[in-house]
Amino acid sequence: MLSDIDRLKALLAQLSLEEKVHLLTGRDFWTTWPMDKIGLRRILVSDGPSGVRGETWDERDPSLNLPSATALSSAWDPAIAYRYGAASAVEARRKGVDVVLGPTINLHRSPYGGRHFEAFSEDPLLTADLAAAYVRGVQDNGVGATPKHYIANDFETDRFTVDVRVSERALRELYLAAFEKAITDAHAWLVMSAYNTINGATATENELLEAPLNSEWGFDGVVISDWTAVRSVESANFSQDLVMPGPVGPWGDALVASVRAGEVAEASVDRKVLRLLELAARVGALEGFEPVRAEPVNVEDGVAFAREAAAAGTVLVRNEGELPWSSGELVSVAVIGHNAKFARSQGGGSATVLPEKVVSPLDGIREALPGIPVSYSVGAVVQEGVAELPLDRTVNPVTGEPGVRARFLDANGGELFGENRRSTALVWFGGDAPISEANVLELSTRYTPEVTGEILLGFASVGHARIFVDDELVLDQTLLPEGDDLGAAFLAPPSASAAIAVTTGKPIAVRVEVSLEERVGPLASAMAFTFGLEPDDSDPEALIAEAVAAARTADVALVVVGTNSRVESEGYDRSSLALPGRQDELVRSVAAANPRTVVVVNSGSPVLLPWRGKVSAVLFSYFGGQEFGNALADVLLGIREPGGRLPTTWADREQDVPVANVTPVDGVVPYEEGIHIGYRAWLKAGTEPAYPFGHGLGYTTWRIADVTADGTVAPDGSVEVTASVTNTGDRAGKQVVQVYAERADSTVDRPVRWLVGFAPVTVEAGAASVVTIPVAARAFAYWQDGWQYESGVFILRVGTSVAELGHGLSVELVANAEKSTA
Repeated sequence: MLSDIDRLKALLAQLSLEEKVHLLTGRDFWTTWPMDKIGLRRILVSDGPSGVRGETWDERDPSLNLPSATALSSAWDPAIAYRYGAASAVEARRKGVDVVLGPTINLHRSPYGGRHFEAFSEDPLLTADLAAAYVRGVQDNGVGATPKHYIANDFETDRFTVDVRVSERALRELYLAAFEKAITDAHAWLVMSAYNTINGATATENELLEAPLNSEWGFDGVVISDWTAVRSVESANFSQDLVMPGPVGPWGDALVASVRAGEVAEASVDRKVLRLLELAARVGALEGFEPVRAEPVNVEDGVAFAREAAAAGTVLVRNEGELPWSSGELVSVAVIGHNAKFARSQGGGSATVLPEKVVSPLDGIREALPGIPVSYSVGAVVQEGVAELPLDRTVNPVTGEPGVRARFLDANGGELFGENRRSTALVWFGGDAPISEANVLELSTRYTPEVTGEILLGFASVGHARIFVDDELVLDQTLLPEGDDLGAAFLAPPSASAAIAVTTGKPIAVRVEVSLEERVGPLASAMAFTFGLEPDDSDPEALIAEAVAAARTADVALVVVGTNSRVESEGYDRSSLALPGRQDELVRSVAAANPRTVVVVNSGSPVLLPWRGKVSAVLFSYFGGQEFGNALADVLLGIREPGGRLPTTWADREQDVPVANVTPVDGVVPYEEGIHIGYRAWLKAGTEPAYPFGHGLGYTTWRIADVTADGTVAPDGSVEVTASVTNTGDRAGKQVVQVYAERADSTVDRPVRWLVGFAPVTVEAGAASVVTIPVAARAFAYWQDGWQYESGVFILRVGTSVAELGHGLSVELVANAEKSTA
C-alpha cells in the first residue's frame, strides 16, 4: 500500500510546471487555488488570532470576539490557551475556514510596539508554552494554526522595509525560542513569514526559513507570506512556500520562466507544492485523504468561555482592602469613563473581528446589580476621530431596518452592486463588491440624534468623500494617508467632520458619496470607510466636574480608563505611554472625591498610571473580548478570581523604559540590547517599575513552602522543582508559582535572572497542593554557534513574580558528564 506521501507525490506528478506554480500564489485575498484534476478544493484562511473573522469582513456575519492575546497570556495557563485555540477552531469550522492566521507570538520587546496587544509576552518561555498550547487546541479540532510573524517583527514603524539588526544569540535565545515549541512540540501546520528584513535579508528571502525552522525543528508545513510580503522571484529559492494574496504576485509566469532558465530548481517548486498538498490533506481539502479531524472534538460554549477567559486574564495589581465588593452592601455605584460605555474589546488592525454584541463595563455592572442605582459619566473623552453611528439610531431608507444602504455606482450613476449593511463602519476585504470597477460608493441612512445642539458628523478614510444632510452638502473633503504604511491607512485612517445642528428625536437623512476613482496598488479592490460622529471635547472641565459630582454622592466609584484605536493598532507604534486625553486628571479628581475609587485599565499594553497610589484598587482588564463587562462584574463582585499575572513589565515613568527604540534610523532598528529585553532589561538597569513581570494579586492569601529540586542536571536532562502551595485564606483562589534562574559568576553575559518554569494552581480555602515544575537543561544554555552548557552552580529562585522570590536553592549543571546521583 502506498504511503500518504507517495500518494501526494503521485498527484504532484500529474501537474505541469505551470500548474504547480499556479498553486503557489493565492486565488484572492483569502483562498488558494482549487484544481479539479487532482481533487483539490480551495483552502480558506482567515485572520485571527482573537477570534475568526471568516471570508468577508462583514458585521452581518458576526464572530466570537475572544479577549486579546495579552489577556490570554496574563492567565499564565496553558490549559486556557489550549481551550482558546480550540474555541477559535470551532468558530473557524462554523465559518468554513481551514486555517487560522494566528497566534501572534512576536515578543513585547518594547512597550511602544503598536501591536503589543496581539502578542503574548516579553518572555520567550512563557510565550512558547502558551503558543504551543494554542496551536494544539486549534489543530486538535482539525484547523490549521499559523504562528506569526517569523521573525523579529516586534514593532510596526516601516515594517515593510525596516532591517532589524539582531545578534544570532538574541535571535536564538529570545525571538526564535518564542516560536520553537509551536513547531517542535505542537507541530504547527503553517508559519507566516514577516514583512521586515533580518540582518540584511527580507523574511521571505532568508535562510532562517530553512534553519532552524525546517532543518533543526522539523517543520513540515507551509510557510505562508504575510500579505504582499513576497516581492521577488528570488524568494522561490528559499523555503517560502505560498504567496498571499492573489491572484497577482511576483511568482506566476516569472517563476515559470526562472525555472525554465535554471535560476530556480523545479525541485524547490515541487517541495512547496507537496507541502501545500499535505496541508490540504490535513484540513480535508484533498479528495481521497482523511482529514486530521472530520469534526471538532473539543467544543464548549464560546461566549461562556470568553467570559471565563477574560476574568482569568484580569490582573489585580493594587487592592487596599476594597475588593471584592459585596452586592448586598453596595448602596450606589458611579461608573465613570469613556471606555466604561464604549469599551475596547480588541485592538485595531487585521486581527479585528465583528462580534454580535460587546458587553461594556457599564452594561455588566448594571446587569449584575439590579435594583442598585448605577450612574454614568463620561468624565473625559478618549476617542480620537470619527466613530460609527449607534445601530439602534439608524434606519436603512430602503428596508426600514436598522442600518445603511450601500450602492456601488458607475460613472453614469448606474448601480453595479447594492447591499444592506448593519453598521456605518464598513470594510470590504474579500467578497463580491465591485470596488475596482465602480466610480462611487453611496451610503444612505436616517439618523436620529440623541442630543439637541451641534454634533460633529464626519468620515474616516483615505480619499475623497462628500456628506449630505437632508440633501444639503455639509462636508466635502479629501484626506491623505498619514505615513506610508498601507495597513495604517486602511485600518486607522484620518478623519474629517463638520458641525451640524440637530434636535433630539428628529431624524436627519444622511447620504455619503465616496470617490473610488484612481484606486491602485495591492489594496485597490479592498476598502474601509466609516462615517459617524466625532466627540465633542469643547468643555473638558465640565465633563470632569460632572464625574466628580457623581462620585462624591455614590457609595463607590468605578473609573474605566484606556486607550483608543489611534493609540493601539496594527500599522503604527506608540509615541507615548500616557493615557490619551485628560484621563489622569479625571482619576485624580474622582479619587479625591471618593476614597473608594477602583480603576480598571482597558488597554492592550502598558500605560503610565501616575495616580496609582491614590486609589483603592487597580485592575488591568486589557481588551477583554465581547464578554468584557460581564467578566469585570464577576471579578469586582468576587464571583470569579482575578486570575491574571503580568506577562509584561509596566513602567512607573516613561524615561525608565529600558528598550524604547522602535523607530528606524536610515531604515534600520538595531536590537542593541541583545538578550536583555523586558524584565531582563529592567533588572540590568536596576530601575524599579510600577509593577514587575509576573505580579498579580488575588482575593486570598498564600504560603509557599517545602521547595526542593534535584541537585544536578546534565545537558540532556531536566530538573524537577516541587513546592507546597497552601491557601491560607477563607476562599478558593489561584496562584502562579514561578521559577527563575540566576548565574552571577557566569563566564558569559547573562540576565540577572530569567524565567525557567511556572505552574498555575487553584487551591480551596485552607487546603494545600504540591506543584511540580520541570525545568529543562536547555533553560540554562546559551547560544554561541550552537547551544552551549556552562558547568557549575545555578541558583533557582521560586516565588510569585520576578521581584517576589522567597525561596532559593542550588542546582549544579554537569556539562559533558553523566548526571550525578548526589
